[in-house]
Amino acid sequence: MNAAKSSGGSFAPLAQPVFAVLWVATVLGNTGSFMRDVASSWLMTDLSVSPAAVAMVQAAGTLPIFLLAIPAGVLTDILDRRKFLIAVQILLASVSLTLMALAHTGLLSVSSLIALTFLGGVGAALMGPTWQAIVPELVPRQDVKSAVALNSLGINIARSIGPAAGGLLLASFGAAFTYGADVASYIVVIAALVWWPRAKKADDALAESFFGAFRAGLRFTRASQPLRVVLLRAAIFFAFASAVWALLPLVARQLLGGDASFYGILLGAVGAGAIGGALIMPKLRGRLSADGHLLGAAIITAVVMVVLSLAPPKWVAIIVLLFLGGAWITALTTLNGTAQAVLPNWVRGRGLAVYLTVFNGAMTAGSIGWGVLGEAAGIRGTLLIGAAGLLIAGFIMHRMKLPTGDADLVPSNHWPEPLVAEPVANDRGPVLILIEYNVERQHRTAFLHAIDELSHERRRDGAYGWGVTEDSAEPEKIVEWFMVESWAEHLRQHKRVSQADADLQGKVLSYHSGAEKPVVRHFLTINQPGAA
Repeated sequence: MNAAKSSGGSFAPLAQPVFAVLWVATVLGNTGSFMRDVASSWLMTDLSVSPAAVAMVQAAGTLPIFLLAIPAGVLTDILDRRKFLIAVQILLASVSLTLMALAHTGLLSVSSLIALTFLGGVGAALMGPTWQAIVPELVPRQDVKSAVALNSLGINIARSIGPAAGGLLLASFGAAFTYGADVASYIVVIAALVWWPRAKKADDALAESFFGAFRAGLRFTRASQPLRVVLLRAAIFFAFASAVWALLPLVARQLLGGDASFYGILLGAVGAGAIGGALIMPKLRGRLSADGHLLGAAIITAVVMVVLSLAPPKWVAIIVLLFLGGAWITALTTLNGTAQAVLPNWVRGRGLAVYLTVFNGAMTAGSIGWGVLGEAAGIRGTLLIGAAGLLIAGFIMHRMKLPTGDADLVPSNHWPEPLVAEPVANDRGPVLILIEYNVERQHRTAFLHAIDELSHERRRDGAYGWGVTEDSAEPEKIVEWFMVESWAEHLRQHKRVSQADADLQGKVLSYHSGAEKPVVRHFLTINQPGAA
């Protein structure tokens, strides 16, 4: 890590020059993106009054993230992250430049707006996991959580400024000018990334291929119980909470009688509320658990939807959206921070990509579903149904506790290199690993419980098959076996074992009897004769 020693405190990451520059650039870039989104959402209400069509803008922006976040996470872990980010920023600038040209010439249509919004979502899908994965490169390890919180704060600073500015620019100068301002923001971000003095990644003989890394990321997700809990909690919350986002443009125009600038003010209120929520969250952590934060966010969001369904005065709507912003940042920071805490560095990009896939999948499906329901039940009825569903789901899911995320995931590097009679080609496989334990009868049950816990670690780090067997002639001789797809993947396993995993393996070894350590053997697949 190239970051200097932390100075301590919630804003300590800003003492790191590279983090500070990229953070400011990202705030400006996100401000431009929110300005673009306001222009697109409002233009759609001019092009069509259908709730389903308006909701499609939201869906078009989030669907690509649902489809592409995992491949993007794989690319994040195997490519040069700086160059990758620059390429994505160029793509996003091109999208906004095209929107600017079409808006200026009056050629923008429902189909072209949805298509370009989808393409912008592709850029966001490619960019999201990478922005999050570079955090450990920019700050000391002890400041990672503060940096994640600052990134969330930066997004919501942009959310508070961008929509309001976008609404004002849209009302004063038109859509083309608003899209042009977004193009300028991308130029700032690209300049900051070009300036970033990132060290060149050293060549790695064990570097993963795209498809191998893709499979490894999915195996980790399937085997990681803590990550699966986070994903389920996120899917349920965002599926119901997406109702307010999908229908907010129509709430602003039809229920509240506002114009483009008022819609921008509403979104700005959400951002301002999020800033306030981010500032008071450190105090709330001492009083509420992560589960308490998430339940509170669900309750507040549901109440906001109920109030909006009543078509309140505009000033009341602005006030309740301040509370919505605080609830939204609480939910986002809680779930994102927990996901970061349960992910080791080797799979961080892919794990965060899976989280973003679930988040945006829930937002996409929710937006489409709430838009269709809005056609049948009306805006008010849909908001009330969404609020009721969010409340019920919030209390049910509160019983499924979020992981604490306090395990030490730093690589332990305690596995010895496997013994080989001659060099083994990295792509040779599958590989069968056998570990022979001697376990006395009185320790058998406790050993089996411990090794069952260990099986999750084996699968997370690369095994696609695992089992435990006993010798029919000597029941005290127990063999653990697991299979890995290639020799290179097994060598990567050696690098992936964390300190927490080492502690778990130590627990298993404590039941092994005898002066000698358990015998470990590696078996390689033999090609059939003539199959070179």
